[in-house]
Amino acid sequence: MIIHSKIKDYEVVMENNTDFLNDLCGLKDSQFVIDEKVYRLYSDKFSSIPEDRLILIEAIEHNKIIDTALEICEKMTEIPAKRNATLISVGGGIIQDLTGFVANILYRGIKWIFVPTTLLASSDSCIGGKTSLNYKKYKNLLGTFYPPDTIYVCPIFFDTLSEKDFKSGLGEVIKFNIMAGDTGLTNIENNIDKLLIRDHKIVREFVLSSLEYKSKFIEIDEFDRGERIKLNFAHTFGHAIEVVTNYCIPHGTAVAIGMIMADSISVKRGLLTDEVANRSKQVLLKVIDIDVDLLNVDINDVIKAIRKDKKQTNDSLAAVLLANNKGLSELVIVYDMTIEEVKYSFESFFDDYTNK
Repeated sequence: MIIHSKIKDYEVVMENNTDFLNDLCGLKDSQFVIDEKVYRLYSDKFSSIPEDRLILIEAIEHNKIIDTALEICEKMTEIPAKRNATLISVGGGIIQDLTGFVANILYRGIKWIFVPTTLLASSDSCIGGKTSLNYKKYKNLLGTFYPPDTIYVCPIFFDTLSEKDFKSGLGEVIKFNIMAGDTGLTNIENNIDKLLIRDHKIVREFVLSSLEYKSKFIEIDEFDRGERIKLNFAHTFGHAIEVVTNYCIPHGTAVAIGMIMADSISVKRGLLTDEVANRSKQVLLKVIDIDVDLLNVDINDVIKAIRKDKKQTNDSLAAVLLANNKGLSELVIVYDMTIEEVKYSFESFFDDYTNK
């Protein structure tokens, strides 16, 4: 699968096993950055990497900061090849954000190969070229656009994901299908149980279909100025939930919650039917598994986090909402969301989840 970019075209390669790692480990003038948990699980696959060419990072939000990125830069300056060096990163979205940022700023751009190991990164963030770092307590305020040269997706890595992380990835997979309208919603309804048991064939099909769906948006609007903004459906709420819960709720799960919240506002505004919203909600609730006490937060903190989100352009509250007309979905960007609507959506989700 080739993704066309104004920066550089790049390729997504689907792998059936981990044999491709042997070739990557033998690449000359390469620096590896690997999620330390992934390294422990698959250490035999990386045994040939020289110690001085290996950086292990704990993949937590608190490490997705400029200080970590600069530490990687410092280490890479030791490679004599300089601009001909290759950065190879293995892990999920946090590792992707850090290494993509480094690959972009170091020597004004170096070669970068990414191996996503989570369902979330493999089905969504690995394409599109966004790199984002957290600043202070706010999410993704620093960032660039810089895609990898090659992305290797190997669904075998998903077998060792925790239930929490796998369901987080399903949150984004479900999002793409809900965005696709009645056909997509029906497809995810019919397959959600097989996805939950990690049926390899079904998971692979949904990873590919998710990437194909997303690629249409990013090739039209690579730098997030128009059409691509619609991919942020539910993210206004999701990012705020991540912040106010101190990232105890993972990204895809927060987005799943955000979809239910966004849909409740769409229904209240007459943009979406109760029937479509309820069908979406039933699928989403299957992948949301959280400690409800995490949501005992001050709603004013949620509002504050929304205002800090980088998609906000003025004092009004903006969000991407779903509208549905005769089975066809439309994503609409609203700039007049009220504090009362946010409170209503949050309370509605809380009631739905505690009574499921």
